[in-house]
Amino acid sequence: MDAKKHSKPQVRRKKTKINRDISRVITRLYVPENSRTPKIINRILSLNKNEAKKLMERIHFEFFDRHRDITRVLKNHYDAVAEYIPRGEELNETKKMLIGAYFTMEYSVESAGLFNPSIVPHPDQTNVPGGSLRFIMSLRSIGEGHISSISFRSGIIDNTNSFIFDPVSEFVETPNIQLNPFYDRHLFQLKLNEMNACNETTSRVLDQLSDEFSYNNLKERITELKANPDFPTDSKTIRIIYWLAKSNYEIKFHTEYGISERVIFPTSTIEKSGIEDARFVQFFDDNGESTYYATYTAYNGFSILPQIIKTKDFITFNIITLNGQAVQNKGMALFPRMINGKYVMLSRQDGENNRIMFSDHLHFWQESKIIQKPIKPWEFIQIGNCGSPLETSEGWLVLTHGVGPMRQYCIGAILLDLENPEKIIGRLKEPLITPREGEREGYVPNVVYSCGSLIHNNTLVIPYAMSDIMSGLATVEVSELISCMHPIAN
Repeated sequence: MDAKKHSKPQVRRKKTKINRDISRVITRLYVPENSRTPKIINRILSLNKNEAKKLMERIHFEFFDRHRDITRVLKNHYDAVAEYIPRGEELNETKKMLIGAYFTMEYSVESAGLFNPSIVPHPDQTNVPGGSLRFIMSLRSIGEGHISSISFRSGIIDNTNSFIFDPVSEFVETPNIQLNPFYDRHLFQLKLNEMNACNETTSRVLDQLSDEFSYNNLKERITELKANPDFPTDSKTIRIIYWLAKSNYEIKFHTEYGISERVIFPTSTIEKSGIEDARFVQFFDDNGESTYYATYTAYNGFSILPQIIKTKDFITFNIITLNGQAVQNKGMALFPRMINGKYVMLSRQDGENNRIMFSDHLHFWQESKIIQKPIKPWEFIQIGNCGSPLETSEGWLVLTHGVGPMRQYCIGAILLDLENPEKIIGRLKEPLITPREGEREGYVPNVVYSCGSLIHNNTLVIPYAMSDIMSGLATVEVSELISCMHPIAN
């Protein structure tokens, strides 16, 4: 970092924009409230064979080319309401599919916006030209009711830092979902302890389980315990145990479908109102093997819960609960490797300051420390990170966001010491990216924001959101950016 140079770095905005596409729809189970389900089923059953056939033919004509496997969807949704079928009723396949269709709805995952991107190297770099990099970009997609999910795009950054995006499929797929095939009993108990749910009921349930147990094992033990007249179970504790179990699950996409077809849509009750601002990072173990993690905020309409996603291939994803006193707010960003034997993460527990925290265990975070406070007018309201730190020879490069007058969001940058990331050694005095004309209008005006960047050919590649409606791309030379930072004396 050159103390004599403090001019503003030159940011190059790309012409490419990542826009929402309202035609990209998933299917969702639709079950009306107020016990209307049996009435709807009885109306369908009242149709004669010819009426049912013609109606199903029309549904086939209008919807079957909008989804890769609508037959499977309708079958699954029929199974979801099959308990309401009158006992003894014999149904042919047409009636079953018709019932499934009445309890299915389409949902346009990107209808309101496609923004807050993060970018990481693709796990498969085979056949990529020299000097180029295949990437995966995650984005926060929002549809009806402000429900957030995670969408993906992919492509190549060539040796001139031009972006070549892969074609976006017209189809969108939601994954197969299952609760974690096995839970670690010790880890499960630690998490329950963090949730103040360790008591006699907890002990009796866990004592009957092996070191590794399945969701069905857990359910069986709880059922047995509740049936025991000699022991009154604590119903609140049972609800918390189930809540924790259902918050940890695995999803898997079809391998033959492209990554742009994959959407991680809210699944558990704790995220029914949205999966917000996933920050993906390629994390390297000491042995050189890499795993992709993403921290995100689960929202149920009333409260938030920090979660972490784990994947090796962007096909199978494990969703895991984060625990501890230091993960009670938004904006967690994991460092791409351990430092001095500790996991390290940036955070913003108080909604105002940039913080850092260290842990021996990836799932548990107990304490945090403020490393940066708002001191510039463009960040007086609050600051936070814009994704995971990037390692350079000069230090950990961290993009930040600052909120200033008129709640305008800007992107800034700081540099952390490589061995002691609690220490800021440089920062930009002025924003790196400020909303300009063409970026200010949208769902939430006057906002530029990112959830993660990467370095390619010594260039910082920044995907960034524009007013919570679409996303763009910018680049800046890493050496130039660092040379423009103001040194911080500690």
